[in-house]
Amino acid sequence: MRVLIVTLIFSCLFFRGQAQLTTSKLFADHMVLQRNHEVPVWGKASQKAKVTLSFNDQKVSVKADDQGNWKILLKPMSEGGPYEMNIASGKENLVYHDVMLGEVWLCSGQSNMELQLKNVLGYKFEQKNSPGMAIRQFRVPDKMSLQPETELSDGKWTKADTNTVGDFTAVGYFFAKQLSKQLHVTVGLIYSNWGGTLVEDWISKDAMLKSPELGEAAKALPDTWDGVKQRLDKQLKDYAYGKKTQVDYSADQLASQPASFFDDWPKGSAPGQWTWMGKLYSYNGQGFMQRTVKLDSSYTMQHSVLKLGQTDADLALYINGKLVKNGGLSGNYQVDLPPGTWKPGDNSLLIDLQSGQKNPSWYGIGLNGAGSDLYVRLSDSTITLADNNWHVMPDISKPYHFDFLPNNTAFTLYNAMINPLIPYAIEGVIWYQGESNADKAYQYRTTFPLLITDWRSRWKQDFPFLFVQLASFGGTQNSNVGSNWAELREAQTMALQLPNTGMAVTTDISEATNIHPRNKADVGFRLADKALTMVYHQQGFGESPLFNSADFSGGYAVVNFKNAVNGLMAKDKYGYIRGFELAGADHKFYYAQALVVDGNKVKVWCTQVSQPVAVRYAWTDAPVDANLFNTEGFPVSPFRSDAWQGTTDGKKFE
Repeated sequence: MRVLIVTLIFSCLFFRGQAQLTTSKLFADHMVLQRNHEVPVWGKASQKAKVTLSFNDQKVSVKADDQGNWKILLKPMSEGGPYEMNIASGKENLVYHDVMLGEVWLCSGQSNMELQLKNVLGYKFEQKNSPGMAIRQFRVPDKMSLQPETELSDGKWTKADTNTVGDFTAVGYFFAKQLSKQLHVTVGLIYSNWGGTLVEDWISKDAMLKSPELGEAAKALPDTWDGVKQRLDKQLKDYAYGKKTQVDYSADQLASQPASFFDDWPKGSAPGQWTWMGKLYSYNGQGFMQRTVKLDSSYTMQHSVLKLGQTDADLALYINGKLVKNGGLSGNYQVDLPPGTWKPGDNSLLIDLQSGQKNPSWYGIGLNGAGSDLYVRLSDSTITLADNNWHVMPDISKPYHFDFLPNNTAFTLYNAMINPLIPYAIEGVIWYQGESNADKAYQYRTTFPLLITDWRSRWKQDFPFLFVQLASFGGTQNSNVGSNWAELREAQTMALQLPNTGMAVTTDISEATNIHPRNKADVGFRLADKALTMVYHQQGFGESPLFNSADFSGGYAVVNFKNAVNGLMAKDKYGYIRGFELAGADHKFYYAQALVVDGNKVKVWCTQVSQPVAVRYAWTDAPVDANLFNTEGFPVSPFRSDAWQGTTDGKKFE
């Protein structure tokens, strides 16, 4: 027995000393390395083993440390390739083929950066022509971690061709296409995104803890998944019941209640799955949705149609206490309602959600489909049900669980999807995110710059950071109502105060009813135009005008802009400028007339405001009417001249 034990010990020591030679998964066939920069290459080997790397006439050797970690720094090289990279340690050898030196950009953010080329306008053309494109992509696998990780779980470099380009980030692809065309180099994209995520998910915990704005919230976050679950469960019950005693509702009990009974339930929205809805985020179970439908007596004896989108889940539908439909409908939830279904005044529409969608199977409970497919249609009118006037209540008397998602806590995506990339040599970052932070837009003035400075400090490089301003989506409310999305755009614009930053304005190439607008070519091209000017110092590429100042006198506002030296114009066949509002000392805004003066200034006035003190432009979620551009064809960025309290002041990450 003693001999066997000794043999096992020596065997373990032998194999421990013969650890396999590896590199970070970022280093692989078809990779792109950053030209004109020092290029770190790193990995694992046997303890204190000699590692030698040969690449493009450079040969460098280092010694692994006590844990077998090694890192080699290659001297800057100009563009070119394809090359081979050889890495050797003892009898082990790695060879990576088809390696290019070019431009490397990290593409990160939420779903609009994640949106793939196969799902946007122009895909067929790009697919046909992709074999001629010098573009490659490394896709970082989706993963969360409560602790910083040093290695990716998987990943490979892929060359753009007919069979692969559909899976490329659309914004990144068009960005790379323009760069490759103008610079005549191969462009490598590192694709690290997760839809629906907060900016806090992408910031390191250390940076959050040091932030006066986020430090206390970061300290309160649990450091285990069990702790996250307990926190979510408490949040769910606080959200549903507040300080009231928990009540186990039944559908029959609720169906008999008047519409006013639901007024103190939490607000919800449709369409949308609960998994992504506010405090219900990551909840997976059953629940109730209620909507009050107001009708006058002329409609009560009419036939009507109720449509609930593409909802094929199991559910029970009640109107004013009467069970109307029980069970799912395949693909299109539409119910014909006979005369007498509705009553004059407030009607209570109650849905008992008993399961998630069957197709797509990943969709949780909630109403699915386009907003235009949720309505009550009467003989001469239609009442939309696509709004935030619903009431929701999770049914926690039934089994439920939480599907852990990034927004359950913070910094989990930084840990698993950014930290393992460091210190791979990159030229810069393109970023498209902010929709999920719109309800905390004022705080985004702090959190977004924190992300930029955090990443730069981790890479030890003040690289260019280019980002996309939020597109137009949602309603067209005026400034008296306020707009979360306008305030988020303002926070993004303020981030330009950081050096080496740039922004693409996209309010004119959006779809007000689609949070994922399909024109991603112009988004990528505008980012590339900024990069070509700011990073590569080329001439002839424009950018959007930005608000500079406003002068108020004589009953007018005269607005001055940056990036408008060649003049401004209205994209309107009659030459009218739309999108401006004025307010006086009473803070009440009115729609205003506007006229380009001196070529690159705008004079704004309205009869209701004799002494204006504030001017705003495109200050709404979806400024589809805004039509002021510079002569190069770039839209003027939304702005306000005032600093009055907004709709998101004081709302913070918790």
